[in-house]
Amino acid sequence: MVVSFRNRFRVLLAVTLAILLVLAVAGCGGQGGGKVQRLSIATGSTGGTYYPYGGAMAGIINKHVQGVEATAEVTGASVENARLLDSNEAQIALMMNDVVYHAIKGEQAFNKPIELRTLFAMYPHFFHVVTLKDSKVNSMADLKGKKVSVGAPGSGTETMANQVLNALGLSYDQFQVFRLSFTENTEALRDKVIDVGIWSVGPPTSSIMDLATTHQIKLLSFSKEEMAKVYEKYPYYGEMKLEAGTYKGVDEEITAPSVWNSVMVHKNMSEDLAYKIVKAIFENKEEIVQVYSGAKYTTPENSIQNAVAPLHPGAVKYFKEIGLEVPQHLIPPEMK
Repeated sequence: MVVSFRNRFRVLLAVTLAILLVLAVAGCGGQGGGKVQRLSIATGSTGGTYYPYGGAMAGIINKHVQGVEATAEVTGASVENARLLDSNEAQIALMMNDVVYHAIKGEQAFNKPIELRTLFAMYPHFFHVVTLKDSKVNSMADLKGKKVSVGAPGSGTETMANQVLNALGLSYDQFQVFRLSFTENTEALRDKVIDVGIWSVGPPTSSIMDLATTHQIKLLSFSKEEMAKVYEKYPYYGEMKLEAGTYKGVDEEITAPSVWNSVMVHKNMSEDLAYKIVKAIFENKEEIVQVYSGAKYTTPENSIQNAVAPLHPGAVKYFKEIGLEVPQHLIPPEMK
């Protein structure tokens, strides 16, 4: 009986230790042990550049930031992304700088200020106004009376479209408004459901390239006078020239407004985590460039030059570490 009891005790002890070991391993997770911190990266639609850019970011973070698991999420883009940061449903967000400006001020689409911080600048967006080659729409004034997609609800495209058109004296009641995603724009132009689709996105973007493979397209170019009106009303927009041949069949240079994009977080992100993310991204940026060529503009220098919201303390730490001077207006209040 004594031997039998001891055997049962040993078996029970072995099983107990095995269970404890499994629980310990499950609780560790991630590289180097410790609890895995999951980060949601709010991007945009699959037909734009935010989603592949965010996916490449997630890959870098997962490989090079210990104990973190990042996932790129499809969203309605900039406006929605700011709200996702505010509610902590996302921890990192890709946003157009005009929307960043409105969010930190609590204006336009936002009924209160959101305490956003910049990790780094990404690349400039080009305001694509796209129609079919045989369309009678040849200038911005020709949008009157037409069927126009101004971008998905909650997107930076829709925000920029509203402001650019407003600067030109064009209001939504002058044409039939559609609010479509980039992919939906492509399908609607193909099927002639709409006359014009607007994309605020880094060129070249896959959805317009896709349209150009099946249909002859044209992009509307802004005159000097039109650009001056946009600058005067919205100084955070710049001018960008799209090289001829960027899209199949578009053989002339196109001029239109542009706006920079930034990777944003809430001010509540820890300095250590923000620092590690910024460092990992800049030390492995070529992995993003391989996915989207416009990521060549993702540099520390462009980040300092084009940020409209204060930098996160973790970003400040990294930029100073590599020898850059951070201007006072980008130092966040929590560091002063």
